Amino acid sequence: MIEVNRLDGTIYWINPHMIETMETNPDVTLTMLSGKKIVIKNPPDEVIEKIVAYRKKIGADAQEVL
Repeated sequence: MIEVNRLDGTIYWINPHMIETMETNPDVTLTMLSGKKIVIKNPPDEVIEKIVAYRKKIGADAQEVL
C-alpha cells in the first residue's frame, strides 16, 4: 500500500496495483480499476516514486522483463 493525501488533508492508503490511470485536471486524479476516482494533493512524480519504491519493497521489480 502507498500513502496519498486527499485534498482535505486526510491520509489515504491505496493498493498501487489497482490504479488504472493518473491524470491532472488540475488536481491529480487516480482512477482505480473499480472505476472509483480519488483526488489527491500529491504531485504525479511523488506518486510514481512511491509506486516504484513499493514494487521494489515487495520484489515485484525483479519479476519484470525490461
